Amino acid sequence: MKKIIALALVMMLALTASAVAETVKIGVFEPSTGDSGAGGKQETLGIQFANKNNPTVEIGGTTYDVELVYADNGSTSDKAPSAAQSLVSEGVSIVLGSYGSGVSIAGSPYFADAGIPVIGISCTNPQVTVGNTHYFRICFIDPFQGTVLANYTKNTMNGTTAYCLAELGNDYDVGLVHYFKEAFEALGGTVIEETFPTGTSDFTSYLNNATAIGAQVFFAPVSISYSTQIVEQAGSLNVPYALLGSDTWDNNVVIEAAKGTNLSIYLSTFYQEGGNPEFDENFKAWLNSDSEALTNNGGNDMVAAVSAMGCDAYNVALEALKAAGSTDPKAVNAALGSVTYDGVTGHIAFDEVNGDALRDTAYIKTANTTDGVWDFVTVQSIAK
Repeated sequence: MKKIIALALVMMLALTASAVAETVKIGVFEPSTGDSGAGGKQETLGIQFANKNNPTVEIGGTTYDVELVYADNGSTSDKAPSAAQSLVSEGVSIVLGSYGSGVSIAGSPYFADAGIPVIGISCTNPQVTVGNTHYFRICFIDPFQGTVLANYTKNTMNGTTAYCLAELGNDYDVGLVHYFKEAFEALGGTVIEETFPTGTSDFTSYLNNATAIGAQVFFAPVSISYSTQIVEQAGSLNVPYALLGSDTWDNNVVIEAAKGTNLSIYLSTFYQEGGNPEFDENFKAWLNSDSEALTNNGGNDMVAAVSAMGCDAYNVALEALKAAGSTDPKAVNAALGSVTYDGVTGHIAFDEVNGDALRDTAYIKTANTTDGVWDFVTVQSIAK
């Protein structure tokens, strides 16, 4: 009798063990604090939404539960290394992020040393992927974005003089201003550029400098924290020129700062709400069913471009795991470059040189300062 009971227990334990799913870990390397915290949270929301809808993945004939492992890189290059190291120590198979090029560059060597591939979501500086084989990205890059914005400024806004402002030492800001200036001057425009020190809160002198030179456009591809201050102060001064932002301005916090002003604001970004109605509807429903998610989205259900991009990045990661047939990061890294995916934001494929996305268009939006929303203007390419 005892032998029968023991055998039954062994069989039960075996069945229980077989029923327990394997787990694969995906790292989320995003800022939840600091100047880019608001954007990082929205990017993470897209990842979480995708994980909710696709919580498992079949790898080599076995179904795995997908566990998201989070690391806050604090929006700064000095905090990014420890965040990257924490994901390495957790044994993740692939990493997603980051919102912010500087933190992506700072964390990159630690992922490289561990042989872990990374999918950049909105880190647009070329240096993120140049010279390495582990960092890929699904967004356009700044030489493209800078040229698109320069073309739009010159050809559509009829701008001849642009004032450009960047945070001193910020790879993203300074790099994008460089590419904008290069393209705008090639079109015959004039560019005056300045930088401001980290921690600046009063932008009045810079805004007045743009007025003094007769600029038609004030281009400041800065973080959400700085852009909201610039918008608020520009509104108080009732500046005569248009404010021009990059993908970092595509945030409901920024549009809220512009509401009720007479400002003219334009930006370039990755996705326009309405581009994929099914995603928009389901994402909004999820946000409104989860108070924490709604708070992390800035308090309303506006769909941020980086959320749509985060969703796509997660699903591309699943495709890479499937293609690798393994959870070994090195195998996933080898498979990732050949992955293609039709996502919320369009077709995603990587070039063979740097692992950059093959994208040739950007969305231009403008601020509806009456209703407090971003209105779609046009899809812009370099050719336009």
